[in-house]
Amino acid sequence: MTRFRQRPEGSNWGDFGPDDQRGRMNLLTPQRRLAAVREVQEGLVFSLSLPLDYPGGPGLWETRHPPRLRATQFADGRSAYPFRMSGFAPGATDVVCDDEVTLSLQYSTQWDALAHCGSEFDADADGSAETVFYNGFRAGEDIAPPADGGPPRARALGIENLARAGVQGRGVLVDLAREYGRRSARVGYDALMRLMEAQRVTVEPGDFLCLYTGFGDLVLEMRGTPDHRVLHTSCAGLDGADEQLQRFIADSGVVALCADNSAVEATGHMNARGGTRRALLPLHELCLFKLGIHLAELWYFGELAPWLAARGRNRFLLTAPPLDLPGAVGSPVTPLATV
Repeated sequence: MTRFRQRPEGSNWGDFGPDDQRGRMNLLTPQRRLAAVREVQEGLVFSLSLPLDYPGGPGLWETRHPPRLRATQFADGRSAYPFRMSGFAPGATDVVCDDEVTLSLQYSTQWDALAHCGSEFDADADGSAETVFYNGFRAGEDIAPPADGGPPRARALGIENLARAGVQGRGVLVDLAREYGRRSARVGYDALMRLMEAQRVTVEPGDFLCLYTGFGDLVLEMRGTPDHRVLHTSCAGLDGADEQLQRFIADSGVVALCADNSAVEATGHMNARGGTRRALLPLHELCLFKLGIHLAELWYFGELAPWLAARGRNRFLLTAPPLDLPGAVGSPVTPLATV
């Protein structure tokens, strides 16, 4: 059975095969990884992650909550933190600690799976829109909501597909903070091209395009007690509605967009317009739904960016596998930049 009879305009559905679940990550070939390895000159490593309990408090989106860490327990209620092994084997000197966590997978530094965002689109070409995701996978069938008290599950397009793709390649950094500081700005195609030319940034198919806005630095400075009003009105983001910018992303061959802000694209325009059907997050629609380009958010470039700038560099080896958690639509990640 064909999953779709028509695909969205400008999409690449089917180009990597009718059942593909990796999208543009298919362009991350062994040759592209070798090119990334050649960017390593000094062997230094920068962590690109915020602490997993940041931003702090209720977070930036009301449905996402900070991790709740607790000790594991034995069946009789005893805590395993710490546990003296002498209680298990007399004379043993071992003492162990064991714990567990409940967390929102997209609370802090994260990857979006392709199952994270779909759209209402007439994939059947019958005049009626269905809720579909990248490559025509269906809501309710492939991306299933909770049923009978069970968990939700992405039977297709889950984060495990990204984890198994081998997320290691060349990161290419554009320093938006150098131009905009911490003022709110929507960066369209023209502005991005000017910055890339000034910073001598070029991207090639298979690259990870990384955007430093200073947002992650601001989150850290708030020390776990974020001022949401300040955060939502600070720093730059891509203008997802800019059609030229969309064409650039489509034509560039990048496999992912990685930003230190909360959504990659600016979100200040997220208001309903009467009578017009459109995506409130057009860049999410373009990347996750149409092109299979993964998005990464709330990364931290505050140490890497100035180090690269001081040396006239903007490329590095990026290693950033998500959790291999089948059925999840996002994942925390601790990205590493090797220079």
